[in-house]
Amino acid sequence: MHLYCCRCGHHPLARGIPKDDTHERLYCGACGFVYYDNPKVIAGAIIEREGRLLLCQRGIPPRVGTWTLPAGFMERGESVEEAAQREVMEETGIQTEILTPYSIFSVPPTNELYIIYRARLQEWSASPGHETLDVKWFHPEEIPWEEIFYPAIRQILERYIDEHAGGIYGIYSGSMESGAIHFMR
Repeated sequence: MHLYCCRCGHHPLARGIPKDDTHERLYCGACGFVYYDNPKVIAGAIIEREGRLLLCQRGIPPRVGTWTLPAGFMERGESVEEAAQREVMEETGIQTEILTPYSIFSVPPTNELYIIYRARLQEWSASPGHETLDVKWFHPEEIPWEEIFYPAIRQILERYIDEHAGGIYGIYSGSMESGAIHFMR
């Protein structure tokens, strides 16, 4: 939490609705600087090869040892596609080509926005980074469903598997409300 204004050094910051705004925020009562706490973007990818899907086993909290898609926080100066490619590389050692967006969902309780792409393996020449315990390719029937980290990731995988059979993929949007993930087509 900010204690001093980064623009003028005033202390303490105020909490309220700044002039001409619609949301409660931290702001400086002296110079008017507003601190925006906007959602964090998480980018990742579904990578399929020869009927198998790539999953990463988490090596960092929360829920060390569970499985998920390679994904992580977008950095300043990156496009969302670049963030997805970087995160896949960091977590798996795989270079990818982004194909299409696949799933976009918001998680208001944690102030996060997930953007998951379909991607294609280009080269696998490195080892996974320190955030990953293991990287495995799973046929759908081999996926450790009870060890999937996050309910939305499970739903994305289930839908992808269903669509893969028909060879036609949608783009989905959804949100988590009251612990349930709702996707629209």
